[in-house]
Amino acid sequence: MDRNPSPPSPGRDKEEEEVAGGDCIGSTVYSKHWLFGVLSGLIQIVSPENTKSSTDDEEQQTELDEEMENEICRVWDMSMDEDVALFLQEFNAPDIFMGVLAKSKCPRLREICVGILGNMACFQEICVSISSDKNLGQVLLHCLYDSDPPTLLETSRLLLTCLSQAEVASVWVERIREHPAIYDSICFIMSSSTNVDLLVKVGEVVDKLFDLDEKLMLEWVRNGATQPLDQPQEESEEQPVFRLVPCILEAAKQVRSENPEWLDVYMHILQLLTTVDDGIQAIVHCPDTGKDIWNLLFDLVCHEFCQSDDPPIILQEQKTVLASAFSVLSAIYASQTEQEYLKIEKVDLPLIDSLIRVLQNMEQCQKKPDNSTESNTEETKKTDLTQDDFHLKILKDILCEFLSNIFQALTKETVAQGVKEGQLSKQKCSSAFQNLLPFYSPVVEDFIKILHEVDKALADDLEKSFPSLKVQT
Repeated sequence: MDRNPSPPSPGRDKEEEEVAGGDCIGSTVYSKHWLFGVLSGLIQIVSPENTKSSTDDEEQQTELDEEMENEICRVWDMSMDEDVALFLQEFNAPDIFMGVLAKSKCPRLREICVGILGNMACFQEICVSISSDKNLGQVLLHCLYDSDPPTLLETSRLLLTCLSQAEVASVWVERIREHPAIYDSICFIMSSSTNVDLLVKVGEVVDKLFDLDEKLMLEWVRNGATQPLDQPQEESEEQPVFRLVPCILEAAKQVRSENPEWLDVYMHILQLLTTVDDGIQAIVHCPDTGKDIWNLLFDLVCHEFCQSDDPPIILQEQKTVLASAFSVLSAIYASQTEQEYLKIEKVDLPLIDSLIRVLQNMEQCQKKPDNSTESNTEETKKTDLTQDDFHLKILKDILCEFLSNIFQALTKETVAQGVKEGQLSKQKCSSAFQNLLPFYSPVVEDFIKILHEVDKALADDLEKSFPSLKVQT
């Protein structure tokens, strides 16, 4: 049975008349009049008469009226539209949001205001305008000291957006350098937060900062290495000294516990650290941290990523995280071989097995697919293949260098064990040689000499397959 129609919502005719009369924002159907009302409400929230409240009202100040929350959330959604973002900019909305952030104690309201600014910053013209406002920049950076995870998440998203804009990136890098407390705040988040979304976003900010400015990376690596001599004892007890690498490690562990696939950014941060001597030393000179990082990465490449029961195509999803992980392992292996956790009999054979398995999967991924009848997507596929080839080449270079370093360290006993257990079977050795030759010929030739002493028949078979490796005996 049909029910009676619902009555029209109040003011609907008026809204339609306003839209018809040019009230819409740009080419959207959003109402200027309605948006003015919401922004005016925000101004009222942080007006002097409302901020001078008694202690009885403090709890109320931390809560957001449900109607206001719904309306400001709608603005948050709308701000993803460029016409709306430009209109907000024209109406000086960033100044209003700055006032809210400077005065409001309401976490939800602060989160939404930063979120709206983050959406607006996605458009270059507005991003430049926001970035050029020193006062707004100071207020936004101050949000990194907030204790509210959603506000920290939106602040990190905004910073990452600005750092990704070449025209203003240097402005933000310099501001961050001028605020040493940001280092402490970021380290505190990485070392203590259990919010994986926040950890990933903060990691992306750190990764971008280090990628943009090696000098800043070196400053942060050196921070906390020693306690400042002029720091009062009572202050040092209240404010712990953070070291960057252990904080990165804690964040990586937390992220891994929820989804190892999200580790990419933290693996890349560690890889960036290994590009400078101070970064490598920060990893390996702290025995516990170096061992923990090694164990984490070793477990990832040997037991988590690109396993024998995974389809070879999985390498396309994991190629960047594998490249970073193997690169860091290789740097640690080359710089600190005397550490107990790097003893040959413990790590070399599992690593060889993992390295060769990834190389074998790579060969499968790089095989040319059958000709496609879908000609309209041919150009797109060609572009994707080029990108894939580029990343796979980087991964292959890292794998081959690491594998050659391990081969150089192999003893007769380890080779014998590898032949017996299957890590150095004919098939796996052949795969290794195909990738190592001709660039690492001396390494392969030395390995063949050892193999002759362990299993002459296997060595002879490999020499037949690779005639250039005939060893003079």
